[in-house]
Order: sequence, then C-alpha cells, then structure tokens
Amino acid sequence: MTDFHATGPLGDSAIRFAEALRAWRTPNFNATLVRDIERLDADLLPLQQALTRSSYVAPRRPSAMILGVAEDSDRIQATVGIFFAGIIAGCSCADDPTPVDEIDEYCEVRFDIDKHTAAVTVTLL
Repeated sequence: MTDFHATGPLGDSAIRFAEALRAWRTPNFNATLVRDIERLDADLLPLQQALTRSSYVAPRRPSAMILGVAEDSDRIQATVGIFFAGIIAGCSCADDPTPVDEIDEYCEVRFDIDKHTAAVTVTLL
C-alpha cells in the first residue's frame, strides 16, 4: 500500500468529498461518491504509480466502481476500483512512426474521508 497525498497550496488535502459526506448513510452514497471521484483531475490520484502496461497516464478522466465501504468513528473508508487509460510514450520526434494508443489500466485505491472536514487521503492498494 502506498499513501498518496494530493495537497493544496496551504499543505491541506486537495481533495474534499463534501457531497459524498452529506450523502453518507443514504441510498445515494455510492452514486455520489462515484460522481465525486470521476470529477477529479487524474493528477490528484496515484495513477502514475499504478501503471502496469503503459508508461504515462493518458489525459482522460478515470471511471470508478465502489468495491466496499466501512467506517470508524472519524472516517469513512471506501475501497474503489479505478479504470483509466495509459499510453506508451514514444520519442516525440516529428518523424516518430509510433502512434499514441491508449491502453486500459486498472488499480484499486482506498479513499479515507474525514467525517468532520470531508478531506480525503488516497491510498494505492
């Protein structure tokens, strides 16, 4: 497991899932959490560290699937499958014959959502 901390300009968490926190313990929680995750910029997730078949994360938004959810007194822990695309980067020369093809990638992460602040820590599993 690898913790990945996307931080804002003040060193705080750059990710906040306020909508998902408000939806906690409602039938809409999973759908709201997926929507919050899929709105994220891919740079805020540990996708580069999760690549297995390519060398660089493609600039396409990831899609998410909730695998499990648990809680303790301070946080909600959601295990999530992330589907994203990677590319094998060529030399970027003008005459490089290699096409830039996207390759499907997958990883599993855990989102720890603070119940008081909605701040999120992401851990690559």
